Amino acid sequence: MPTAETVALVDALGSEPRRPDAFRELLRRGTEAVPDIRRGLRHPVPRVREECCRLLDQLLVPEAVDDLTAMLDDPDARVRVAALHALSCDRCKPDADACRPDRAVIQPRAIRILRDDPDPQVRARAAELVGLWVHSDPQAVAALVRARDEDPSPTVRKKAGWYAPGGPIHRRTAPKPARTFRA
Repeated sequence: MPTAETVALVDALGSEPRRPDAFRELLRRGTEAVPDIRRGLRHPVPRVREECCRLLDQLLVPEAVDDLTAMLDDPDARVRVAALHALSCDRCKPDADACRPDRAVIQPRAIRILRDDPDPQVRARAAELVGLWVHSDPQAVAALVRARDEDPSPTVRKKAGWYAPGGPIHRRTAPKPARTFRA
C-alpha cells in the first residue's frame, strides 16, 4: 500500500530544487520505499522515471528486475540509459548476484539496443550490459566487435572496444585459468 509521504517523495524527483533531498530520503528508506519507486517507473514525467531507475540501481530487489527491463523501451533516452546502468552495474548494489537479470531475456534486447537505438549514449551504455556476457557468448562478442568497428558514434566505438576481445575491460574481466598444483 503506497504511503502518501513516499508517493510525494517520488513526485518530488521531478522538481529540480526538491530532487536531491527526495532522492536521499528515498534511498535512506531503503527497501521499504521500493514499491513506490517501482510505481514511479510509470510516472508521466520522464525525469521521475529516470530517477526511479537510479534509485533501483542501488535498491534493486529481484521483483524489480522485470520493471527495469521494461524501461529499456521508454521513449526518453535518459530513462533508457539509467535502466541499462541499473541492469549492468554491480558496484552500486550490495548483492548484485541476487538481482542479475535473466540472460536469456535481457541479452537479445541489449544486443538489439546496442545495434539499433537512435541515441549514442544509450548504445554506449548497452555495450556495458552486453559486455557482461562477452566471455561466455559468441553473440555478445560479435555485437561488441560490430559496434567497435562500425558504429557511427566515436563514443560507442570506444566503449564497445573496451569490452570487445583485446580491450582493457575484456582483459581485466577474463576468467583466470585454473591453477594446477604439482604433487
